[in-house]
Amino acid sequence: MTSLSRRALFLSTAATALAQKYVPKQSDRPETLTTDEPGFVPLFDGKTLAGWDGDPRYWRMEAGVLVGEITPETVIKSNTFIVWKGGQPKDFELKVDYRITPTGNSGINYRSALIPDPVRPDHKFAMRGYQCDIDGRNVYTGQNYEEKGRLFLALRGQVTRVTGDRKPIALSTFADPKEHITADWNAVHLIIRGNTLIHTINGHVMSIVIDDDTDPIRHPAQGSIGVQVHVGPPMKVEYRNFRLKQL
Repeated sequence: MTSLSRRALFLSTAATALAQKYVPKQSDRPETLTTDEPGFVPLFDGKTLAGWDGDPRYWRMEAGVLVGEITPETVIKSNTFIVWKGGQPKDFELKVDYRITPTGNSGINYRSALIPDPVRPDHKFAMRGYQCDIDGRNVYTGQNYEEKGRLFLALRGQVTRVTGDRKPIALSTFADPKEHITADWNAVHLIIRGNTLIHTINGHVMSIVIDDDTDPIRHPAQGSIGVQVHVGPPMKVEYRNFRLKQL
């Protein structure tokens, strides 16, 4: 290809891209997407736990679904996680569907770290960090709870500001969106950008935290993703369609 041909191809490509650029119209309004935006990648291969690390007594893959289960024979004394080993995302969006038994307690941790477990020194899968809480009774589902850290950062239905030198402050509240959570599969969407942490379920905002804490331990800029099974009675939680878009 001659240099003249390359230049013509470049100009043609640029003209096409310019022609396809979105131009706002007065009649336009925000719309709901029916599919993911470009850039989301799956975190499971659908068959194995490759790329994840957790105690196999509590975690398995079953028909393309990540299953966390506690039986009467495997009741735990402290919370345990399965952890994604593919990186420590900073700003990102995470989407996943979950289903949980009525007595179950789980959660999705992010910007988190593995830490020593004071209850079980031999336990390798304790985590500290932000969590989108999930429970079968829907008392806590969707709130922002910092596991082994600052604890309740925002209850469901709250927009809060966290500074680290006082209790989190509720800036605003909205109707408790519990009614939007079902007993079957639910779709979680986490939008994590800078100091703003948004938890949504089934297209409805559950909680928003604005974290202005300046301590890098309490307010890490990035960290691991993990999924929890919680201390308590026998339970089962299922996750499917884990996908991540790093920003």
